[in-house]
Amino acid sequence: IGRLVIGHNGLLSTPAVSCIIRKIKAIGGIILTASHNPGGPAGDFGIKFNVANGGPSPDTVMDRIHQVSRTLEEYAICPDLRIDLSRLGRQEFDLENKFKPFRVEIVDSVEVYLQLLRNIFDFTAIKSLLTGPEQLKIHIDAMNGVMGPYVRRILCDELGAPANSAVNCVPLEDFGGCPPEPNLTYATTLVDAMKGGEVGFGAAFDADGDRYMILGENGFFVNPADSVAVMAANLAAIPYFRQHGVKGFARSMATSTALDRVAKAMKLALYETPTGWRYFGNLMDSGRCSLCGEESFGTGSDHIREKDGLWSVLVWLSIMAARKQGVEQIVREHWAKFGRNYFCRFDYEGLDPRAAFYFMRDLEAVISDKEFRSQKFAVGEHIYSVEKADNFEYIDPVDGTVSRNQGLRIVFTDASRLVFRMSGSGGGTGSTVRIYAESFERDPERHSRETQVVLGPLIAIALKISSIHERTGRRGPNVIT
Repeated sequence: IGRLVIGHNGLLSTPAVSCIIRKIKAIGGIILTASHNPGGPAGDFGIKFNVANGGPSPDTVMDRIHQVSRTLEEYAICPDLRIDLSRLGRQEFDLENKFKPFRVEIVDSVEVYLQLLRNIFDFTAIKSLLTGPEQLKIHIDAMNGVMGPYVRRILCDELGAPANSAVNCVPLEDFGGCPPEPNLTYATTLVDAMKGGEVGFGAAFDADGDRYMILGENGFFVNPADSVAVMAANLAAIPYFRQHGVKGFARSMATSTALDRVAKAMKLALYETPTGWRYFGNLMDSGRCSLCGEESFGTGSDHIREKDGLWSVLVWLSIMAARKQGVEQIVREHWAKFGRNYFCRFDYEGLDPRAAFYFMRDLEAVISDKEFRSQKFAVGEHIYSVEKADNFEYIDPVDGTVSRNQGLRIVFTDASRLVFRMSGSGGGTGSTVRIYAESFERDPERHSRETQVVLGPLIAIALKISSIHERTGRRGPNVIT
């Protein structure tokens, strides 16, 4: 390696890293991040390697790196190398004559990414929304992660939002002691600010800027699976998609099928992938997919190869500017047209890894039984008939790569679903098991019910067939989203 490009003061969002890799045609990039987990000396610490397309490294590359690591016989270090991360510009070093020179470039953390966004959105329309006579008041929470400089520069300086509409914009090592996870449990500053009805749009970002949450007036919560479906149905509001067209959509298997209904209406392909952004890369590189999303508050498009929180917020603001409607009205009109997918996720964190493994193994045996696939479950007035049950397997349509054991699915005849999967992204020690429940409702008269009430019968079935509380000794999940 002869050249390193590093963000000012060591800060770059994950979307910005993807953007810069693609812009300068780097062979890859390394991201040091706690993502949405607790940070600091006693917190989480992750190392991500992104490949030359700007996206997360696929399994084939990681396997190859692992193979090479087993044959290394020596490596060279330079303990005296000192780099001033606060000084923009090029710094050159002579390292044991291996490279002449070894170049380090400290770049503006925001500028290259901002230039990309200018070519995607109508900044004039968004600025009019945020500064015009009927000014939309917004509240943006950077959660003391890396997004502070981006929010200040782009939403405030560039697009005219008042400085006091952005909070927690100073990046802190431990994110101020709060997990930087943009959901209703942890983004309490945002939730409280939206309750009074004075602010029409709210958003929060995780620590590295690839996940986001949207709230409307009075704290109206936009489920992330609904968010990507609303975006998909309104891409004509974005100049980038008017120019380049829309090729297809993709979602992770655990994400609700709301996006599928938009794809069907638009007569576009819909790809269902395992969880993990790397699976979207091949689809986008091959021109099959323009927009993709996951239920874990991540959405992105083919402008880069990562999920992108600030891009998602600008999509929402563009839709609001074009439709001249608030968040809740946009979502409710979407439900009226396509139907509503009630959806929730239960996280059981910090489980004993062996117990979690055997739990999933035994549950797979239950749902794989032939008798299970013709079973009916009665809960109150509801009767759910199993239509399909499997361990999700994905065959990449581009290179034919097969990914097995990606999560257990139970699909009922009324389109309701239950999904069980082990997650590798939970904070702290131990394993995380996630349970997802989904139910579809066409009738607009039934679109304002409480999610937990609608999904109660499905959740009862999930607890019964899995015996997760008995198997783990837990009385309930750690987090519900």
